[in-house]
Amino acid sequence: MTNLADRPNSARGDRRRRQLVDAGIALLDLEGWPGVSTRAVAERAGTNPGLIHYHFGGLAGLNAAIFRQATDLIVGPMVAELLAAPDERAALETMRNLLAQAPAEEPGSRLAAELIVGAMRDPALGAVLRDELRQARARIADRLRALHPDWPRGRPSGAATLITAAIDGVMLHYMIDGDLPVGDALSAASDLLEGRA
Repeated sequence: MTNLADRPNSARGDRRRRQLVDAGIALLDLEGWPGVSTRAVAERAGTNPGLIHYHFGGLAGLNAAIFRQATDLIVGPMVAELLAAPDERAALETMRNLLAQAPAEEPGSRLAAELIVGAMRDPALGAVLRDELRQARARIADRLRALHPDWPRGRPSGAATLITAAIDGVMLHYMIDGDLPVGDALSAASDLLEGRA
């Protein structure tokens, strides 16, 4: 069998891979991981199930591609918004706005929950999420280093870890309880930043 890495890329092959991944993400969002089968993805993509093996080496490879793309869809925009904020207070306001736009019952919330479930059940998917979160923390730590060049060496990465964990925690709680007082939590965080707590 030809190694997947040795196969030449073509525009048509790239389109087909995107189509299969998009179909898998849609199924993941609708039905969770149990709904993401070779047959269901191929059917939704309107293609032959054999192409999943051809392009991804099987369902496990497709699941990893789905996982990466879904993580990018959820984590990427949030990290980009946070990095664009001029300071921590503006980043908190950005978070407030992002969470206000994403009600707990929104489909993306289901997708986020399924990523966590998948990472917990499958070590290979867990490794993908771990790597994506490490990259997000590193980008946030780099931004904090630029904002606070006087901070001790480990503080930016420690703060980035707390920030990402807090975001994950608030999002998880918000998915479970749509009435969560997110605004109050972010106001408390703002008070802590300004030393008023």
